[in-house]
Amino acid sequence: MSAAERRPALIEAGLRVIARAGISGASTRAIVAEAGMSLASFHYAFESREAFLDELTATVVVRETQAVLPLPEVDGDLRDVIEAGFLRYLEHLRADPAHEQAMLELTQHALREPERHPLAVAQYRRYADFAEEALTLAAERAGVSWRSPVSEVAGVLVAFSDGITLNWLVHRDDHAARAAARAAADALSRMADSQ
Repeated sequence: MSAAERRPALIEAGLRVIARAGISGASTRAIVAEAGMSLASFHYAFESREAFLDELTATVVVRETQAVLPLPEVDGDLRDVIEAGFLRYLEHLRADPAHEQAMLELTQHALREPERHPLAVAQYRRYADFAEEALTLAAERAGVSWRSPVSEVAGVLVAFSDGITLNWLVHRDDHAARAAARAAADALSRMADSQ
């Protein structure tokens, strides 16, 4: 198996281990055991555990982006488009909660380690960039413009998404999550010019 083939298998194994045992339980030995590989396989594919964690984080952010973009085709106004994006994200979350649990672990790990703190900043910069892209597309589709800079609206979207995610992971209440998504869509749509 080439390094290119091992890397995705190790990433998937790492996600499962982190979701189950947290960062502290995600030793290279635990990850390779989960993947059914040797320890040498890990070091062949990644130069270090930190490089592995960086790639794992990037992989999950890309998957989150792909879960929402392109925006779903919906008939309706800006609020409807934003709500549809939230609901699509919720389906992604429900389909594999382990991904988001792992991301929460990785973010906390980066915040506790001063040398890794810039990685948490970069992670949230990627979230903000993705939110800006989605909001720009939503406004274009609805034929409106944002009253505030789209970067500010994106920050609000990321904050709503974090809250909805954590609340769903704790309670696993789909009805409450959909209600929160509707409320978030209402609030965000009020940040645009009236249609």
